[in-house]
Amino acid sequence: MAESKFIILPKTKKILTEMGANIKLARLRRKLSSEQVAARANISRPTLSAIEKGSPSVSIGSYLIVLQVLGLEKDLLVVAKDDELGRKLQDANISTRARAPKRNKSHG
Repeated sequence: MAESKFIILPKTKKILTEMGANIKLARLRRKLSSEQVAARANISRPTLSAIEKGSPSVSIGSYLIVLQVLGLEKDLLVVAKDDELGRKLQDANISTRARAPKRNKSHG
């Protein structure tokens, strides 16, 4: 298996782990087996297990499909919805550049 090329901070890993646990609890509350959810989501049982453990290597699309099977797909709509820092920056009228300034191409 290839080694991960991204770094997950411990507090971010904790969030993923908690999200995975929440997904597992939702499955168990619905009395669905891992086989049923994996089949309905068209993913393997090991992928579902990785999701329920909060693995960062599983695509967000797979997480979304499992949430869809559980009837929880709209939960993703609240991600970054309450952007408190962004609103404070906007209210403070702090300008941010959309992109880096162009470099001067003099004397090639």
